[in-house]
Amino acid sequence: MPFGPELIIAFLTLFVLELILGVDNVVFISILTNRLPKSQQQRARIIGLALAMALRIVLLFFATWIVGLTDPIISIGGVDALEFSGRDLILLAGGLFLIYKATTEIHHKLEGEDENKDENKGSTTFGRVIIQIILIDAVFSLDSVITAVGMTDNLVIMIAAVVLSIGLMMVVAGQIAEFVNRHPTVKMLALSFLILIGATLVGEGFGYHVDKALIYGPIGFAIAVEVLNLIYRNRQIKRKGAERAPVHLHAGKRVGIKESSSSSAS
Repeated sequence: MPFGPELIIAFLTLFVLELILGVDNVVFISILTNRLPKSQQQRARIIGLALAMALRIVLLFFATWIVGLTDPIISIGGVDALEFSGRDLILLAGGLFLIYKATTEIHHKLEGEDENKDENKGSTTFGRVIIQIILIDAVFSLDSVITAVGMTDNLVIMIAAVVLSIGLMMVVAGQIAEFVNRHPTVKMLALSFLILIGATLVGEGFGYHVDKALIYGPIGFAIAVEVLNLIYRNRQIKRKGAERAPVHLHAGKRVGIKESSSSSAS
């Protein structure tokens, strides 16, 4: 297909979709790497996203095989048998893993466990985190590749959209992780989103397709509300600081007057 408006539209659409699908991956990686020492977190995020990029590119070269994963390989029951394809099994495993990890993180936050207690475990902890990132990368990559194949059959366009979207995520992953970790309510919201997405993956694994708009619409609304809350809290803090400033200044002047008076008296 010659380069033209149709390819440009396909690329831009796929690029935006890859960004949307990749945000879940970035949030999950950020939460996992937060349990590592500070010196290892950025390296783990970059490695995790690089693996996601490599895995998606490799899977794009096997697009026909990916489409073939939708053929049933397991059947449970009689006449109305419940059938599972390779894709269904991957989505089921990934969804359950996502629910488990997000629930565990919420438990740690609510129970007040020390998030830095594993910081001195060295490469073992780093290795475990990377393995978990690889597992969830496989799930998100499968969903991403299926979306890409459904959008266009031009391999160059698909690879370009994947590389640019994940490249952009590598640039902002540190800021996203810092923002999520700095605001506990945002982190709890992100973990809740991961549970929702995990439940959606499990549902799709059982053959119940959920429109992505029904998932990302409420998520976008919740994020907008949380942003308003953060803006409100920041303004309240600034207002309180502004109200206290004259008091400190006034008190300082009074101290200065008292000191000068005592000096005169002496």
